[in-house]
Order: sequence, then structure tokens, then C-alpha cells
Amino acid sequence: MKKSDLVKKLAERSNISVTKAKQVVDTVFASMSEELAKGDKIEIRGFASFKIKSYEGYTGRNPKSGANVEVGPKKGIVFKVGQELRDYLKLNK
Repeated sequence: MKKSDLVKKLAERSNISVTKAKQVVDTVFASMSEELAKGDKIEIRGFASFKIKSYEGYTGRNPKSGANVEVGPKKGIVFKVGQELRDYLKLNK
């Protein structure tokens, strides 16, 4: 599903214009991005949680040349599926 598909579904299900639905979706994603940028965790009960995780630097290997490469510290987003969504997906396979 793409963002545009989500906007269309929201507009249809909520009986609002596509423009208004796009504003809602954009607001939700912007709010989530702001919280993660501040280092806060996002928890949507029954669906998922998101948080920033810091990774230390390490010595990697260039697969093409075989040379060692120093990889600096970095941050990534961790997505953890909520129990209700996990159960739903198991039941509907």
C-alpha cells in the first residue's frame, strides 16, 4: 500500500474529501516523524511501536575489494509489531 492508497481509503471510509484525507495522513506522519526526531518512542497499542536505536561503529569489510572499512556510529528506526496485529495476521493466513 502506498501513501496515496491510504489517503483514498481514508477518504472513502470517512466520507471526506481526498484533500482533507491527505491533510490528516500528512499530519499523522509529520507528528510521528517529529516525535522520533526528538528521540521519543511512538506506541500505537495493538498495532506497533517505533523507536530510534543507536548503533556503535564497527570495522566492516568491502565485499568487492575485501578491504576493511571503518563504519561510524549510526541510528536506525526499530519497528515492533503489536500483539493484536500479530494475532490478526496469524489468524488470517
